[in-house]
Amino acid sequence: MSVDRVLGYLGSTRNIVGCFLALLGFGAHFLGLAGAFWPVVVAGLYGVGALVTPPDKVRLAISHAEVETAQLRTDLDALLRKVDGSQRFPEDVRAKVGGLADVLSGVLGRAEVLTTSPDHLHIVSQAIRDYLPSSLEAYANLPRSYALNRRSERERSAHEELLVQLDLLDTKLREVAQAVHRGDEQALRDQGRFLRDRFGGSDLDL
Repeated sequence: MSVDRVLGYLGSTRNIVGCFLALLGFGAHFLGLAGAFWPVVVAGLYGVGALVTPPDKVRLAISHAEVETAQLRTDLDALLRKVDGSQRFPEDVRAKVGGLADVLSGVLGRAEVLTTSPDHLHIVSQAIRDYLPSSLEAYANLPRSYALNRRSERERSAHEELLVQLDLLDTKLREVAQAVHRGDEQALRDQGRFLRDRFGGSDLDL
């Protein structure tokens, strides 16, 4: 069996359900309910879970959501290469841009969820194609000495202003990420309720 097939099975619904039931078997053993044959009980429960669970559906077609977010990911990678290849951005700016890229990558990885919310998709798209590059470009076009110096005590330097703008983007994008991943958490809870209803109670509650 190839490594890809092994990894594919480990992430399959059959394996997840089998492991869940096997954990119930371990719990029964620690409660003294499985007796001396607890390894057989654990293995049997895993086998039952793996056999009764329908196989995962094969998806060969590329979804519209994946096509839509793939271009955004390409645009984000291109922007990061430009930032990394420029000497005009200080380390603190690069660090904040890297943090924003991590948040955006996590959101883009949930294409199907993201594209169900036009507002969230619009924010992510604009952040990658407009908000972030516009702020960085305006800063990069300033002379370094001008960007770092304040014009007055009450006015931020261009460098400070850029950091503020990046923080604003970070806050909003993390709100979007939280909303997107909240759907994954709810799906996990729903799956837990389904398994408990089908296979009995468990202490493994979220």
